[in-house]
Amino acid sequence: MPLDRVSILCFGASYAVAFAFELSRLFRTSTIQRLAATFLGAAGVLAHSIFLALRLPSLASEYGSLLFLAWILAVFYLFGSFRHARQTWSVFVLPVVLGLVGLAAALARNQGMTVASDDYFLFDRIEFWRLLHVAVFVLAAVGISVGFVASVMYLVQAHRLKTKSFFNPGIRMLSLERLEAMNLRAIAWAFPFLTVGLLIGTARMLDNQAGLQGWTDLRILSTVALWLLFGILLYLRYGQHQRGRRIALLTIVAFALLLLTLVTSHGPTARGAP
Repeated sequence: MPLDRVSILCFGASYAVAFAFELSRLFRTSTIQRLAATFLGAAGVLAHSIFLALRLPSLASEYGSLLFLAWILAVFYLFGSFRHARQTWSVFVLPVVLGLVGLAAALARNQGMTVASDDYFLFDRIEFWRLLHVAVFVLAAVGISVGFVASVMYLVQAHRLKTKSFFNPGIRMLSLERLEAMNLRAIAWAFPFLTVGLLIGTARMLDNQAGLQGWTDLRILSTVALWLLFGILLYLRYGQHQRGRRIALLTIVAFALLLLTLVTSHGPTARGAP
């Protein structure tokens, strides 16, 4: 297939079939299943990378930010599928990737695909701060998404240990301690980026650059709520020394708030975009 024919369907289908193979490993483990899932996942990441390189969707659009976030998590999934080959890793990461890709495709269909213009890389003060704002928020979103995956895995593993229920003894999960540590590292990663993004967004708002409807705009409210929730998470963990189920559940709520923030408009699109 020519490179310019690569579409969302190409890498979305690769991720979906890879997920199907990973699900089958829960019931029966074989080397062929693992290799097929890894090959299809790698093919999806490659097609995804080509799509982003050729289409260059605007990072300042909901569509573009979701696709870039999905790509980062897909790379994270592929790395983990090698590092944790005998553990149920991909089963939890791939649905998040598929969900983000599907959400991006739905937004592209309903709102039209927003691409960067030819002068995308030219310096402009307003454009620079807008792209920096979105880029910082996407980096925070990576941490939130990783924390979400770790939290879901934590709750599932805790339930499995409590009920002694196992699909396939040949498939293992990360320990509760490692999953909790992964979640905490993700929270610690996301909070500084969220803080910087909130400060940049506030400055843009004061400078009348953001194109918002006022301080009660849904984007502002959801971002502030997300920042406050992560502040609470850090306080509960390091101030109150709480851990386990409550932290995992709050992280899942934070991920839901993240999706709400991502699907709301980021404001004016990149210059020259339709």
